Amino acid sequence: MTEIIEVLKKIESFGYSAYVVGGFPRDLYMGKTNVDIDICTNAKPKKIIKMFEVENSDGIKYGVVKIKYKSKIYEITTFRKEKKYINNRIPTKIKYVNNLIEDLYRRDFVINTLCLDSNGNYIDLLGARKDIDNKIINMVGNPYYRLKEDCLRILRAVRFATILNFKLSDEIKKSIIENKELIKKLSYERKKEELDKIFSSENSSYGMHLLEELQLIDVLDLNKQYIDFKNPLAIWLQLDTELKYPYTIEERKTIENIRKLLNEDLSDKYILYKSNINDLEIVCDIKKIDFNKIKEKYENLIIKNRKDINIDADEICSILNIEDKSMLKEIYITLEKVILKEKVQNDKKEIKDFLLTEYKK
Repeated sequence: MTEIIEVLKKIESFGYSAYVVGGFPRDLYMGKTNVDIDICTNAKPKKIIKMFEVENSDGIKYGVVKIKYKSKIYEITTFRKEKKYINNRIPTKIKYVNNLIEDLYRRDFVINTLCLDSNGNYIDLLGARKDIDNKIINMVGNPYYRLKEDCLRILRAVRFATILNFKLSDEIKKSIIENKELIKKLSYERKKEELDKIFSSENSSYGMHLLEELQLIDVLDLNKQYIDFKNPLAIWLQLDTELKYPYTIEERKTIENIRKLLNEDLSDKYILYKSNINDLEIVCDIKKIDFNKIKEKYENLIIKNRKDINIDADEICSILNIEDKSMLKEIYITLEKVILKEKVQNDKKEIKDFLLTEYKK
């Protein structure tokens, strides 16, 4: 908090006003931690660039500059109005203004308009604390038109309600249903970013309830059937059965592994051996199996990987006079199975005897 105050005071030392706005003061008021620090000021971007070390200025045409101060990153935005939205998403024109209240009127939800000044005092011009106390999300301005301006606000409303466990006002709910088709204009990437946050929340079941209540399931191209899972990827697996949404290479690999595991017998030690413990946890979540029991079996496996087998590839080749090492894959699979099922002890002599019996001609 001290460093944040220092940033504000530095801007003020140049004759400008500055406030922390949005998630940080909102969560601070609620007794929660938020590491995303957004600062608004009447200083224009070119002035900010002269005051601080600039981390990123890609958003300068929208009045946004990211600066670094004592190793931390702060996003500083000049007071502005936004005009002429295109595709119900992006403002094509902004106008700088000189006072805080006008800047707050462009923001999405009242709960996100709470500010902190350089003395650590709350500045609440639109009743943010009242909404936070009442655990309700109201739109700044007319919800119908604000959602038409930027349709991402539809998913942001659900996300904030989910994470904060707040209710949406009746006006917002009605406006979301009336504007729900606009969701189709959003890219799958952008939709997934918001949905990931909803599904990752401990309150994800409430988020899904809202998506259904607000008639967003179909426009999001999601499966209507929903079961409450702990893992967000498990939620994606049941809701996005055709994998229309973009996934990372790692996510797709995990999804492929899980789909295979769902048809496997988890009491089989070899199946556990071949599996990743994180994948097993997701499968247990989906199949409603006690993960602790599976985890215990996994941890008690005699071997966890091929390196644990008490004989190496060169020794196997020597014992069996193998020149073609392509045979080793099959031999290792056999060894893994017999050792895991305790038909052969993980002892070099016993393994050697088994190999000679099984493969020596």
